[in-house]
Amino acid sequence: MNQPFAGAMPSFSDYVIYVDESGDHDLNSVHDDFPLFVLAFCIFRKSQYVHEIVPAIQEFKFRWFGHDMVILHEREIRKQQAPFKFLQKKDVRQRFMDELSAIVKDADLTLIASVIDKRKLKRRYASPDNPYHIGLQFCMERTHAFLMEHDQRGKVAHCMFERRGAKEDRILELEFRRIKDRGNYNAIRMDELEICFVDKKANSSGLQLADLFARPIGLSVLRPEQANRTREIIVEKYRRSPAGKTLGWGLKIFP
Repeated sequence: MNQPFAGAMPSFSDYVIYVDESGDHDLNSVHDDFPLFVLAFCIFRKSQYVHEIVPAIQEFKFRWFGHDMVILHEREIRKQQAPFKFLQKKDVRQRFMDELSAIVKDADLTLIASVIDKRKLKRRYASPDNPYHIGLQFCMERTHAFLMEHDQRGKVAHCMFERRGAKEDRILELEFRRIKDRGNYNAIRMDELEICFVDKKANSSGLQLADLFARPIGLSVLRPEQANRTREIIVEKYRRSPAGKTLGWGLKIFP
């Protein structure tokens, strides 16, 4: 797992993908307030990630915390938990969220996401597939298509996943490789995609941005009428068809 190249040095992609999820994929556990499983792939061009996005996030952290070791977790920010308890003050929270939203809006990235409604999945299928695997298939296929559209054939693009546990990571890696080898909707192998696992404590700007997207994506599907500033940003980030279509290109809602 995560082994460096053994022979000749491979050609690496101009892009890197950071992955996050929201909700759980256990079909025996369906919560009415969020009965979804969301998987989000955030695709960054490396040059822009290194020179623009990472510095912007670091400057933001230095400005608000005095250092850049804070991890931006959507849940802790939303619930105003440590180290974000200062957000309990409305005016401070407004300024913080305005600045963070501006960074997310300005970040040059392409978003590919799948939203699995576990209630509908259980009603429609007697023996439904694992929601994680369903979402993974779609995200991998569309991410691979994006890479081919951007002249990345034969170049290794790393998909960065946060570690969840040894057993869970083994199962995920096995499914990732099965999908990769089985191929996309045209039965073309997706050899360009490679999986990597990152420790939960890693201060990765890409993973933190992906974390900020995952739950709002689900909420935009679950409660589309509800105002959500992040949703307006999300809509502009999805991969689109030449005609501007999002569904099936950058977003999959299933079933």
